[in-house]
Amino acid sequence: MQETAYYRKYRPQAFKEVLGQDHIVKVLESSIDLENIFHAYIFSGSRGTGKTSIARIFAKEIGTSANDITEIDAASNTGVDDIRALNESVSTLPFESKYKVYILDEAHMLSKSAWNALLKTLEEPPKHVVFILATTEVNKIPETIVSRCQCFLFKKPTHKVLRDVAINIAKKEGFTLDPVSADLVALLGDGSFRDTQSILQKIIGSSKDKKISVEEVEMVTGAPKGELVNDFIRAIDENNLELGMNAVTKASDSNIDMLLYFKLVLHKMRWVLLLRNLKSSEGKLQEEMTDTDFKFLKGLADKKPSKINSETLLILLSYYDMVAKAYIPELPLELALGKIISKE
Repeated sequence: MQETAYYRKYRPQAFKEVLGQDHIVKVLESSIDLENIFHAYIFSGSRGTGKTSIARIFAKEIGTSANDITEIDAASNTGVDDIRALNESVSTLPFESKYKVYILDEAHMLSKSAWNALLKTLEEPPKHVVFILATTEVNKIPETIVSRCQCFLFKKPTHKVLRDVAINIAKKEGFTLDPVSADLVALLGDGSFRDTQSILQKIIGSSKDKKISVEEVEMVTGAPKGELVNDFIRAIDENNLELGMNAVTKASDSNIDMLLYFKLVLHKMRWVLLLRNLKSSEGKLQEEMTDTDFKFLKGLADKKPSKINSETLLILLSYYDMVAKAYIPELPLELALGKIISKE
């Protein structure tokens, strides 16, 4: 029997279960309380932030039954004929609800002619119809459409929210995910509930026992081992360009995603600054690290003077954005090392 995907199994079913989108939930709840329902909404934001989940919850909260909710994958129904068929169905009354709700996922994929056909309905919508357009690229939706909708921008969930989600789901599945492992899972999730849940399901599906270690997470996901990341940071601290270049080469030879590798470097270097400047949070930070990492990073935090500082972090951040576009992905890391280590 095929197991249900976690992002479906643990999809929020009510507004109170939604995490990280309070600014949207509060407005939608208020509009429902005031019975001030608009005829069209745009839910925009990066993938896996809960756009379609909240669309479904909103539809249910305004009293729409499953029979009167229509979900359309705009990526597969991009043509004008598809929208004309939708426009025809809009004119019919709901089966058993006050509203008929149409959720268009990946709405930005509609063709120009399809948008023109939909525009006519949005200009003079029947009172019983509500449109919710979900999109990751709101800039591709025509202004004539945007101006006729209420727009909501979904935020990426914070690292802490994703980490807590991973820990809670693992617990519900009968597994223990320690804070260090959860931290890495959240980082790999990259601001997406869906990706975080999918990664966790993959790890749990490969676990031989009920306790998941950070080594298991690294093995299953292909994340770089902690020592490779630490060698990069150690190279900066010791002004050792060869050590840093070797670390990048080893990561590249292991087919590790350079963007992820760089992200982990930034993540740990930020920890150094936090350990140095937020002494009161040291115990909490220690829970999120392996013993090896804490000893290493605490040593760097206590070192004065140190090249692990805000200026160095700013240089690394300026090169981070280059990785995704670089013909040779490891080159921005090598250039960053050269600039930092050659700096007097």
